[in-house]
Amino acid sequence: MKAYIEERATEIAQFIIKSNATVRETAKKFGISKSTVHKDVTERLSKIDPFLAKEARRVLDINKSERHIRGGMATREKYLRKI
Repeated sequence: MKAYIEERATEIAQFIIKSNATVRETAKKFGISKSTVHKDVTERLSKIDPFLAKEARRVLDINKSERHIRGGMATREKYLRKI
């Protein structure tokens, strides 16, 4: 694996852990696709630093389990602004 990819995967994981960021927020910050973020954290990072990968994955799993709540809140705010 190329060095810059390993470095990016590590930086992404550290950002996710530090800020409890979602995949979408992380992709926007680093200027890459959501698919790349997901692949970096789930596949590439597990070969580089398994502990860091596990911690980042834990944060992403929490975010995934809460996303229906965030979506509902966004919809609620959207309609409250229209009134």
